[in-house]
Formats: sequence, structure tokens, C-alpha cells
Amino acid sequence: MTERGTEYVTLAGGCFWCTEAVFKDVIGVTSVESGYIGGTVPNPTYKQVCGGDTGHAEAIRVGYDPEQLDLGDLLDIFFATHDPTQLNRQGNDVGTQYRSAMFPASPEQEEAMKAAIERAGETGGRIVTTIEPMDTWYPAEGYHQDYWETSGRSNPYCMAVIPPKLQKLRKSFAARSKAVAA
Repeated sequence: MTERGTEYVTLAGGCFWCTEAVFKDVIGVTSVESGYIGGTVPNPTYKQVCGGDTGHAEAIRVGYDPEQLDLGDLLDIFFATHDPTQLNRQGNDVGTQYRSAMFPASPEQEEAMKAAIERAGETGGRIVTTIEPMDTWYPAEGYHQDYWETSGRSNPYCMAVIPPKLQKLRKSFAARSKAVAA
């Protein structure tokens, strides 16, 4: 999916507050929107998705400039900053709404995702990340957008989970981090 030079990829790697915070720090990322995808209930709410009965995953829709950031590099960051070996779980978040999944918008994205799974598998552990059909995207409620910047630093859960993810990004992908480049 493209829009004026921006391409979009949809990824689910646990709590969207945590994945959003990581990708907002990546050079070449132009936007990150938290939302829901892959379920059966139209216009789901956060409460419904957290209940685990809608089939949706908490996910992010990442807009990026392909001239600055290769999709393969973006996917490598995705795999490095969440645990793709945990089925329907990320840390204390348990349920299919926290699954590791990717939703390709094109055959080219699907091929890049398959290659990224293969690369991630080389680092050890059985990768359980799924490639699921692109489905209707439902943006999360407004208070979930830009959560780390607006509310996350006062949320104990976020303070426990997000800083280690950002440290991993900044250490393993220093050339891709806005904070390191600043």
C-alpha cells in the first residue's frame, strides 16, 4: 500500500503501545498507527479486543519511506524487538490478541515477510509468527495513539516493557535509531 512515496506495512507483535514506541524511533518511519486487524467483529473496541473474543490482534500500521528504510530492515527490527517464538503471548500479555503476525498488502510484502521469518529462524528458537491475509484495519481509539509520548511514561507496565525494547533497537540497530542519530 503506498501514498505519495510512503509505503505501509501492518505488524502485530504484542501490545501495540510497545511496538508503536519502537517504530516511532526508527529512521525512515513516517507514521505509526495503533489498531486492530484479523478479527470478526466490525469496529471493535479496546475492551472487546482485550477480552480475546473478537479474533483481532493488537497491531500497528507503519508508514515508511522505502528510499530511507528497506522493508527487510524494518522487518528485522520487528523480529528483534519482540519475541517471535511465543505463541499468542508477549511477556505477561497472553491471548490471540497478542499474537505475532504480519499482514501483507502485496505479494512483494509477503515474500519479504517469508524471508524475514527465515532470517529470524537462524537466530534460534522456533518462529511462530504467522503471515495472515490483509484484513480490515480498525484504528484504535485516540488515547492509544502516541501512547508512549502522551501517557506511557506514567504507566508502570510501559516503563517495564518499552525501555528495554528501545535499548535493544538502539544497540542492535544504532544506524536506524532517531535517538542515536540525534
